[in-house]
Amino acid sequence: MSNDLTLKERMTIERVHMPAQDAGARSRNFAEVNLGLTEAEAIREARRCLQCKSRKCVEGCPVNVSIPEFVTALADGNVAGAAVILQNDNALPAVCGRVCPQEVQCEAHCVRGVRGEPVAIGYLERFVADWAMAHSDRLVTEEPASQASGKRVAVVGCGPAGLTAAGELTRLGHEVIIFEALHDTGGVLRYGIPEFRLPKRIIDSEVARLVRSGVIIECNVIIGKTLTLSQLRAEFDAVFIANGAGLPVMLGIHGENLKGVYAANEYLTRVNLMGAGLDAASRTPILRGRQVAVIGGGNTAMDCVRTARRLGAERAMLVYRRSDAEMPARAEEIHHAREEGVEFIMLTSPLAIVGDVQGWARTLRCQRMELGEPDASGRRRPVPVQGDVFDLEVDVVVNALGTRANPLLTATAPELALNRWGNIEAAPTGATSQPGVYAGGDIVRGGATVILAMGDGKQGASAIHAYLQQSA
Repeated sequence: MSNDLTLKERMTIERVHMPAQDAGARSRNFAEVNLGLTEAEAIREARRCLQCKSRKCVEGCPVNVSIPEFVTALADGNVAGAAVILQNDNALPAVCGRVCPQEVQCEAHCVRGVRGEPVAIGYLERFVADWAMAHSDRLVTEEPASQASGKRVAVVGCGPAGLTAAGELTRLGHEVIIFEALHDTGGVLRYGIPEFRLPKRIIDSEVARLVRSGVIIECNVIIGKTLTLSQLRAEFDAVFIANGAGLPVMLGIHGENLKGVYAANEYLTRVNLMGAGLDAASRTPILRGRQVAVIGGGNTAMDCVRTARRLGAERAMLVYRRSDAEMPARAEEIHHAREEGVEFIMLTSPLAIVGDVQGWARTLRCQRMELGEPDASGRRRPVPVQGDVFDLEVDVVVNALGTRANPLLTATAPELALNRWGNIEAAPTGATSQPGVYAGGDIVRGGATVILAMGDGKQGASAIHAYLQQSA
């Protein structure tokens, strides 16, 4: 099929479906669920693009990927050209193609979606990025390397915001060192997102590409303990803080300190970073509950409950205080969870966790809810149904209500202005109250998406570059 298609011909092409592992099989393994498109499928999907001039899809992308250009190159069969375009705009395209909520960002703005379904931009990004990883020897960058500036930038945190900022700043000719508190790279990409959604080999490959470009990464360095922000500022010309928000929001109910109760961060970190339950050689334990209740309705809650299912839970339950319509998790993740046998207990709020005499969680006491008027988030507020209280039998409970800023860094940097939640106050450029210090990602936003953190990293890098040029 030629890419020289009429509008009518493009409109007749149906959106591609992502092939996936069988639900029954995958609910017992940690292999990636989505299997990826073939080249023929990707090219055919790219030819659904109407090649419109409005470029609305780019407006919906927090990192401003040149979507029409890479999709058009792919539609022409020029996969290598599409890869170069994509990598020039996005430091982590194989990650974004897997975990970004394209349905509410680029694809939500796609003109093709006005009549029918939008172009599957996320699927195409994944295909092109994966192709590029497998054929790196066939890629020729179109951008000449920038002349070395002689400026040094410290990046705090090796997650999506930090990696993006580091990649951009290195391309602009600056020397960049990332300081990561953990023993491995990727930040929340590695410890927070399960293998079945984002394989570790993808993170390793994307990070390796940035290292080849010149980014330096030092692990096991805790800013606020190993080094202070003032020490970094004295040694470097600028600093970008992207240490995330790793402190869990607690349930605030009786029994949350019982044995068998996890915060989502700990639960996922044990499995994703430490290999608990995955590798017989892992020295990190994990409770393999038979009846596991996960409290929350976001993507992290989905990751936890689907992980519990893979660890052998006979009854993996998602307990959420609103209804399906208000659930913030991605539609694809909800669909996959249902296919895998996850039980959704909606309009339900936890009241207490009741333990046995040995201090182990055994019962989750719940309050049935109904929806009232919309609250500040625009979603209908859950209201208790008087007298409707019931118990769920459990042996593991996971709190996935969200995270907030860890004060370890900011407690040693009183000069940084914070908001009432303990997040760093930053302008849209990422500039903080301290000259030469910028911040982005969850430490500024609170818990948010990978792609928004990457957008902050890209914006912060641009602002730092301008700052360094002024101070040259």
